[in-house]
Parts: sequence; structure tokens; C-alpha cells
Amino acid sequence: MDNRNRILDIAMNLNRVGDWAADDFDGKKPLISLFLNQTAKYSKAIKIASLPKTLGKTFEDFLEEYKELKKEGENGPKDTLYWAEKMMTWGNILTHRANLIKE
Repeated sequence: MDNRNRILDIAMNLNRVGDWAADDFDGKKPLISLFLNQTAKYSKAIKIASLPKTLGKTFEDFLEEYKELKKEGENGPKDTLYWAEKMMTWGNILTHRANLIKE
């Protein structure tokens, strides 16, 4: 799978997780956990050096914040709606930025 499609998969996962968390975090926790782990796996497969410079920087920023978001999601966010919003915001950012890739 190429970087563009993998980033779009990550973005879709982030939006799904955010939606599930906002709707019913406790009830969807097993599914959220599964998608958090899948997203981490997909993120490790991205070849940052091959990304356009602006997307590479954005993706590095995402990876840094995702470490904390994932940990918070695994432990149960203090403010579920705020956490869900951050997940969806990153999903939207990555969807938009993936358009910079011309593979």
C-alpha cells in the first residue's frame, strides 16, 4: 500500500475512533482499542522521508501527539468529548494533507 492510501486509512480510523468515543466511549472501548493499535501499526509503516516536506512535518507532529492520544485512549480520557474532537481533528488534517502526495 502506498503512503497516500495508508495516511487516508489512518485518517479514517481517527475519525471513526473519535466518532465512537463521542457516542459511547465505554461501550465501544474494545473497538476503539483495536483501531488505536491498528492506527499505530499503519503509522509505523509510513516512509516519512518520501513524503512532501510539509506533509512530513505534519505527520511527525501527528506521531508525537498520537503517542499521548493513544495512551489516553487506552487509559480512558479525562474528557472524552475533547479527546474525540482531537482524534477527528487529526483525521481531517491528515485527509487534507494526503492530497499533497502525488504517487
